[in-house]
Amino acid sequence: MDCAVCSAVPVNLRPPRNAICPSCYESARAILSLISTKQPDRDPQKQPVADHKPAGISISLAAPQNPSKGLVLALNWVKDMKEAEKQADDKIDFLGAFAASYRDQIHTDIFVKPGENGLPVPAHKALLAAKSQVFKHMLESDGCKAPPDDTITLHEFDQDELESLLEFLYAGSLPQEKLDKHVRALSLAADKYGIPYLQKSCEKHMLASLKSSNALDVLEISDACSGQTSLKDTALSFVVKNMEKIVFSARFESFALKNPHLGVQITRASFMDIKNRTNLS
Repeated sequence: MDCAVCSAVPVNLRPPRNAICPSCYESARAILSLISTKQPDRDPQKQPVADHKPAGISISLAAPQNPSKGLVLALNWVKDMKEAEKQADDKIDFLGAFAASYRDQIHTDIFVKPGENGLPVPAHKALLAAKSQVFKHMLESDGCKAPPDDTITLHEFDQDELESLLEFLYAGSLPQEKLDKHVRALSLAADKYGIPYLQKSCEKHMLASLKSSNALDVLEISDACSGQTSLKDTALSFVVKNMEKIVFSARFESFALKNPHLGVQITRASFMDIKNRTNLS
């Protein structure tokens, strides 16, 4: 059918042929459903989103009272999102000065040293304290209140891991290859030092890259970190669904010896999966 939205020749359409195809119809309703639950925050100086909607018009998915006005509201919502995106980009650029101060070692007042006699890395006490309550308490202790050449040592890190942690604290992100390489150390650090944003970033990365070759590692990391129940459940479910490939891998034996409790959980989860599938068949 000719669609007044996606047709290649909508200008040739005339009533009563100015209809829309099922795909455009469902997409429009989905957009209205989305904006009914996710109204964007607007600048106080601007007119509120609700002011774009005449009184009495519903934008619910079930029964909008005036659907012809619904997409007008959707257009305003998209404009708001684009403006919010631009403001976020400007804010990120502004806050990028933190990363520059780390990179160029501007007015650093403390050294952070990795374990195994690694090289100390210059940093800023104020930023460390702002990003982590644990670091804040460490820096407020008597041993860290004097000269600018103070040093704290984080024994669990090697040189690369420590530099990646500091880079994240300053920039709020890391290149993909550094996350791939150091996600375990960074996840454990986020849990130990109370850095929720880092923990969420690591969790998101592990979920996006979950596969048979790293599922046991993800399960092990999520078990060691508090507050990662969802990640652990996802990893456990993935292992169960790919049981044959993972259980007979070279990695599984060392994993099971190191984490007997997780081996038990995998066995139980696998049994319940088989039972559920048997009941459904």
